[in-house]
Parts: sequence; C-alpha cells; structure tokens
Amino acid sequence: MTGVVVPDYRELALQLGPLRAAGATLALANGCFDVLHVGHVRLLAEARTVAEQLVVALNTDESVRRNKGAGRPHVPLAERMEVIAALDGVAWVTSFPEATADGLIAALRPDVHVKGTDWSAETVPERDAVLACGGRVHIAGDPKQHSSTDVIGRLTGDEAPE
Repeated sequence: MTGVVVPDYRELALQLGPLRAAGATLALANGCFDVLHVGHVRLLAEARTVAEQLVVALNTDESVRRNKGAGRPHVPLAERMEVIAALDGVAWVTSFPEATADGLIAALRPDVHVKGTDWSAETVPERDAVLACGGRVHIAGDPKQHSSTDVIGRLTGDEAPE
C-alpha cells in the first residue's frame, strides 16, 4: 500500500500541518469510489500530477446511502479506503460523513480540488469553499462515460435502457 489511511479528516488535517508548513502543495479528490472503475483510475492519475501530495476523501457508508440510496455502497468504507490507498501516487486517504465536502475542504485547505468531467470549474458544488481557502478547482479524467452505478447495473442486470 502506498497511501496512508487516516479515517477522520480532522486528524489528517493535523498530520498534514508540518507538510503544509514546509510548503508542500496538496490536491484533494473526493467521492464515493464505490466499485472502482477505469474512470476513477484516470481521474486519480491526473489528480496526482497537479500537486505534491494527493489526498482522496471518501464518503462514509452513511453518506453514500444518503446520496445514492438504499443498498449502497456495495463496498464498505474500510475496504474502499484500502483499495484507494493501494493506488500509485495516492499519499493519503480519509473520509467524511457530511452531505457536502465543504467542512473537509475548510479543514484540509487544498491548493487544488480535483473533480471529474461531469462537472465544470463553475458548477463544482464545493467551488466556493475551495476559493475561500485560496485553492483552485481542476477538472480531470476522461469524459464521463463510466460510473459505479452503471457497473453495478451491468453486474446485476439492472442496466438503464440506452
């Protein structure tokens, strides 16, 4: 495993303090990452090029259920964190229980907040929080053609009609 797992982002903020004081730049990507797919891998591969340290923050199981519905996530938080931490270039993995990533961003103060191509720099929900801490939004990854929901649908036979 390459990345360090710190489940509570507030604890991670304390651990990152000395790195930030030394001038290290921080990129933050966040999401559910339930059933990892190639779109996730491509997003994180680009995310790790925009700063010296990459933090990936995962929605807790409870927040995934609130966002995606009953039956999700398919992969529990501890396992999702371990899988993401094993990816090359991921320095830190944490989680957040809130409905939005605003508190996470305020605590970690990323230089760059990385989101997928299903967003634009103007429509990222956390945009104001990122700008308030002096960061910028970076849109990364390939065109939105992959999703955990689609992968799960193919596996269960519950595919949405095209």
